Amino acid sequence: MSEFTYLFTNRVIVVLCCFASAVADQPATVDLVIVAGQSNAVGYDAKPSELPSDVSDKDVLFWWKTGDPPPDEHDSSSRQKWTHLQLQPLGNPIKPRHDRQYGNFAQSAGGFGPEIGFAREWQKHCKRRLAIVKTAFSGTGLGRDWDPKSNGESGACFRTLVSEVKKAIESARADHLQLQPKAILWVQGESDANAVDVKLYEKRLKQMLSELRIQLDSPSLMALVAVNTRFQKGRNQFMAEIVQAQRDYADTDPLCVYVDTVKASIANDVHFDAQGTLLVGQLFAEALRAFDAREIHGAAKLPHAVGNE
Repeated sequence: MSEFTYLFTNRVIVVLCCFASAVADQPATVDLVIVAGQSNAVGYDAKPSELPSDVSDKDVLFWWKTGDPPPDEHDSSSRQKWTHLQLQPLGNPIKPRHDRQYGNFAQSAGGFGPEIGFAREWQKHCKRRLAIVKTAFSGTGLGRDWDPKSNGESGACFRTLVSEVKKAIESARADHLQLQPKAILWVQGESDANAVDVKLYEKRLKQMLSELRIQLDSPSLMALVAVNTRFQKGRNQFMAEIVQAQRDYADTDPLCVYVDTVKASIANDVHFDAQGTLLVGQLFAEALRAFDAREIHGAAKLPHAVGNE
């Protein structure tokens, strides 16, 4: 081997080694999905005993804080640490106020929300690693709990949502993982099904989601919105308006899809049961997959409502 060839070969090896080292130093990118809303996002009546086991749950990063408004130390949480997808234990709420709902799960063994149905369905088709942050609080309304402009109690759930997601992202970065916010799965609206709040629902939903994208520096964050369409089994005259408000907002936001939950089974007048909760999650996964397919294949128009075919 000539001296020139020897030197040239060594330099190539050094360059390749430096390149490989630089690539190795790059954090692994992980899709981040947020689950938020009120009690049907919490999974209030989803019985743990009715959840089939699935080994794929171990592959999903999971961070949660869920309970009663306002968010506090009595909530069920992962203690601001990453773990794997799992049932969440019952929280320890303070003495109930007469005007609020308390108790994040109906069962002493805890419960689960649509995050599990979503993750299991998503992983059947997507090989990318998945992380989920769940921040949901029972009995909450957009105006009185998720107001992005409020520094008081009416904005407490929104501030907690932003704070938990940011802390989760920072924590993952310390483990050399780069979380990329992909979508928020929003299950809420029952508490706004009244004569006053229903008229402001679409406007408030837009404000909340717009501010969330700003706060998380994620302008392309997908929003998949849903509500228990059979809330109070047809006795609530305002539910149809909440559903229409979600549909109307989805029609105006190209990054939003309304997910129809009419096929999801219910435990009572208010909540989905275990199978219904799993189905809602699956519907979310199907909607998000449809959006990804549209991005990849350049479909002319994203369907703004899914789940009722």
